[in-house]
Amino acid sequence: MAEVPKRGGRRPGAGRPGGPSEVVRLPLPLAAIARRMKDGSLRAGDINAFLDVAPRSEASVPLASTAAACGFPSPADDHMDGPLDFNDLLVRNPQATFAVRISGESMRDRGLLPGDVAVVDRARSPVSGCIVLGLVGGEFTVKTYRLKAGGAVVLEAANPDFPDIAIDEASAFEVWGVVTGIVRTF
Repeated sequence: MAEVPKRGGRRPGAGRPGGPSEVVRLPLPLAAIARRMKDGSLRAGDINAFLDVAPRSEASVPLASTAAACGFPSPADDHMDGPLDFNDLLVRNPQATFAVRISGESMRDRGLLPGDVAVVDRARSPVSGCIVLGLVGGEFTVKTYRLKAGGAVVLEAANPDFPDIAIDEASAFEVWGVVTGIVRTF
């Protein structure tokens, strides 16, 4: 057997495994999450490692006591209801709630559009027909959770241009939370 040099030169087993790679700068907590996603050891509760899920402050605005018609105008009342706190409106479980920005058109027919911000509650268990944030094969997706006969799960797209995702026992699938609301600005 050839002698391995102590300094410099090629060493057996040294270097990167085959395939292209790219250097990317990430904050250390996010880099750790990325490594765990790659090796498949990431679990739903690990999102707290890099997200601050507690609400930071209260933000309330006055709430008009009457509904605004989208048809013919109606006389407006001169008084306001109590203040509306957006945390109360959107967040039921502050320690288990986070937001994620929607990309893609696969949930268009359920009203989720690119750029919308989905409010996700990790404390809620998915039921058939709800919208979930799932981790499938190491990639996040937002789809309708559908429980089929025999306990099979299908993640349904809400756009006929996108296929549904059938989850089987071999699938690396985990529900990260239930989408409870959407915030849209324009």
